[in-house]
Amino acid sequence: MNRRMHFPYQIDGRGRTREADQATWVRGLIEQVLFTAPGERVMRPTFGSGLNELVFAPNSPELAATTQFLIQGALQQWLADLITVERVAVSAVESTLTVEVSYRLRRTDELHTDTFTQGAGA
Repeated sequence: MNRRMHFPYQIDGRGRTREADQATWVRGLIEQVLFTAPGERVMRPTFGSGLNELVFAPNSPELAATTQFLIQGALQQWLADLITVERVAVSAVESTLTVEVSYRLRRTDELHTDTFTQGAGA
């Protein structure tokens, strides 16, 4: 069995690194791609999506479309071996950005939909 660390990092009841099942582990990976700014990781300067930079951008249909394209591209680039992205929906209300990602786990073909929120009201 592959050991997968839970994200965010936690200690379990035995005092060891908490492990996660595949679905929880992949959700954590998606969250890391979404909320890591390119340039933030020294050894992977292109990793991430730059989503945090868009939280305070003026809300518009063009921004929403651009954000959806940006997120889908980042997920496909970094997680294509684990998931198939089915749909990305982005909504911005004031300074809160909500991203809903529907994807299939490649290993099991299970469909998952997860929601991620970032910003002042999150």
